[in-house]
Amino acid sequence: MNADIRNHRLLYGCLGLGGDWDTRPYGPRELDAAEAAIGAALDAGITAFDHADIYRHGKSEAVFGEVLARTPGLRSRILIQTKCGVRPADDSGPGRYDLRADHIARSVEDSLTRLRTDVIDVLLLHRPDPLADPADTARALTTLRRQGLIREAGVSNMGAAQLAHLQSYLDFPLVANQLEMSLARRDWLEAHVLANTAESTAVGFPPGTVEYCRSNGVGLQAWAPLARGRFTGAQHTPAEHRTADLVATLATRKGTTPETIVLWWLRRHPAGIAPVVGSARPERIRACRDAATREPDLTHEEWYELWLTARGQALP
Repeated sequence: MNADIRNHRLLYGCLGLGGDWDTRPYGPRELDAAEAAIGAALDAGITAFDHADIYRHGKSEAVFGEVLARTPGLRSRILIQTKCGVRPADDSGPGRYDLRADHIARSVEDSLTRLRTDVIDVLLLHRPDPLADPADTARALTTLRRQGLIREAGVSNMGAAQLAHLQSYLDFPLVANQLEMSLARRDWLEAHVLANTAESTAVGFPPGTVEYCRSNGVGLQAWAPLARGRFTGAQHTPAEHRTADLVATLATRKGTTPETIVLWWLRRHPAGIAPVVGSARPERIRACRDAATREPDLTHEEWYELWLTARGQALP
């Protein structure tokens, strides 16, 4: 197992494990499904697993922890990443973000218990909290790292300025920023080329974020990289149908799967983007194997053709 999250080509996102989004406990069926999904990820060459404390109200972590407990030696072969900081509505308040030190510490303790492990390899702050004191947040991360409860820390859904501000309070580097990135969600890419055009006003992606991550060794992770199947079987618009046809053609040409082509499109970018594959279906997870085990086999022109076909219009 590679201990640096930035060296993992693909991660498996555990959002779909544990059953429904309710507070009922998972049962044998959900446990078997989780075991099958984790096995499929390992078969596909994926050894980094992404969680969040809120996934299925904690059931995703808990069912994963049970699979770990019944699979001797598995923990030493994998890297576990989880997120904290999103609090659903409850008796004490509305749905909110919370990056206060005491909440981070409690969240890590609860995640460790559910995951049945003594250390989280990477802890991500799930969403920016406008009320957070960055010095307080940084102290929590530093303490957890010094205690050996987390090995590394990163963020999710943050822009360059937020990353730089938090980093200024830390004496160790943030190692990851997880963002929604895909052939369907392209604002991270289009912000780079739409400067000085009328289209730029429609792009809300924080400028300079990709560049900051590349310059400072922050690994970029893409959540929802398969765009919920829009280019591999669930098309809704003419541009999506045309893109799916192109994806299928390239998959045949390259001797791989459509899922791999969609993931290769992200991995081909020089920022070294690591997609987080979130399907709970073993066959779809295995369809991503080449994206984990092979270098992206897309030419410069093929990459642009995918982008422009999904975009549905020429570049400025």
